[in-house]
Amino acid sequence: MSSRSLVPVILCGGTGTRLWPLSRATYPKQYWALAGSGEETLLQQTHQRLQGLANLAPPLLICNEDHRFIVAEQMRQIGVDPAGILLEPIGRNTAPAVAVAALQASSSGADPLLLVLAADHVIADAERFRATVQAGCPAAEAGQLVTFGIVPTAPETGYGYIEAAEPVPAGSSHEAANLQPVPIARFVEKPDRATAEQFLASGRFTWNSGMFLFRASAILAELEQHAPEVLRACRSALEHDSADLDFLRLEREAFAGCPNVAIDVAVMEQTSRGSVLPLDAGWSDVGSWSALWETAARDGSGNVLRGRVISEDSRNCYLRSEHRLVVGLGIEDLVVVETDDVVLVAGRDRAQDVKAIVGRLEAEGASESKAHRRIYRPWGHYDGVTEGERWQVKTIVVNPGASLSLQMHHHRAEHWIVVKGTAVVEKDGSQELVGENQSTYIPLGCKHRLSNPGQIPVELIEVQSGPYLGEDDIVRFEDVYGRSDVAVRA
Repeated sequence: MSSRSLVPVILCGGTGTRLWPLSRATYPKQYWALAGSGEETLLQQTHQRLQGLANLAPPLLICNEDHRFIVAEQMRQIGVDPAGILLEPIGRNTAPAVAVAALQASSSGADPLLLVLAADHVIADAERFRATVQAGCPAAEAGQLVTFGIVPTAPETGYGYIEAAEPVPAGSSHEAANLQPVPIARFVEKPDRATAEQFLASGRFTWNSGMFLFRASAILAELEQHAPEVLRACRSALEHDSADLDFLRLEREAFAGCPNVAIDVAVMEQTSRGSVLPLDAGWSDVGSWSALWETAARDGSGNVLRGRVISEDSRNCYLRSEHRLVVGLGIEDLVVVETDDVVLVAGRDRAQDVKAIVGRLEAEGASESKAHRRIYRPWGHYDGVTEGERWQVKTIVVNPGASLSLQMHHHRAEHWIVVKGTAVVEKDGSQELVGENQSTYIPLGCKHRLSNPGQIPVELIEVQSGPYLGEDDIVRFEDVYGRSDVAVRA
């Protein structure tokens, strides 16, 4: 067996608008616990299902700059120290993401196998998934670009398809460990229903999963041949990158000049080295609430219940509560999702149309289209509670050992009331301890900072007052997280 290391490359981009109102641009679906009964998020599950693979190395993660602290914290929670977290200044699809990962993975002279995965997929049978990956390693070692084709269960029109040069074995009747990749004949975009039915009948088609396995040198050689402009821009973005704490920030101008193209189009549809390995492991891209209902365990009435939910005489529903009690009484075939600021009620057969609602909200400039009331920051999070003219109230949670930046405001004063833990508050160079049921006042123009020196989170209520309360009213002097963008709250 080869000793070549296997490096997971986990792509964390995407906003998953079809799972709105839970999934939004500031906190998309891959960072939520959506599948299974546990608390692990889709990103965490993506990494954890790899445990047991031979020669598994620490992962490389590619994410949006705005999500960097979410990714780092979720990896910390499961005890993973990534090989790197690469920050894309703007989204440029999967070809550039794969290119920078391959360049970074081979920067020390190594030539590992790269297992490219999306952070937002559900795979029910992790053991079979690992066996299939292991079965693809010899072909990848030999220089093939292996993609994992999902054994279709229905003539789906929402997926792209891969046609193999010969019939692919039905995964359910073969041991995954004995499968062999089959040369790819072509990629096909989303077909109509009749065409999809023909595909299934032929036995040569699988769904395009967007998961790949290849040597770093192999994919770089194919990028050089078929998409040299992508490789050129990514090399430049890495050559002029900058370290940011535990992150590697790609240079913005160079990366912005990179073509916006998927790895399928840039390389896999062009190469003569592509092969497809059938994967039959209960895969889903959880692209809608109805898809999530289909993949989840249901009760005797066909319901999926998550959170604080009561169901009485209801059938075939997906009911989810994040905060308030949700009661389903005598309803059928509905999706009900409650968040801190939105309640979605939709027919299960209309769940795909949620994306159109998000587009309408974006056109109206509605904040609910992109962000939750809870906003996550590297030090913790804050929630907007209520507001009026010239005032607003927020709750703030500061993690143990964390600190807000040293800052001041031109237009607002703040009153902090600690309700849990003990905070260190710095005001114009002097410090004070503020414990539970104690408060402190931050006058307008005061240079201030709040830190949590303890072992438990500090929770406080913040009352702001002033003529302007926008989050861009921040002058930042020092920040342990290296942030300089004043439009982001401390």
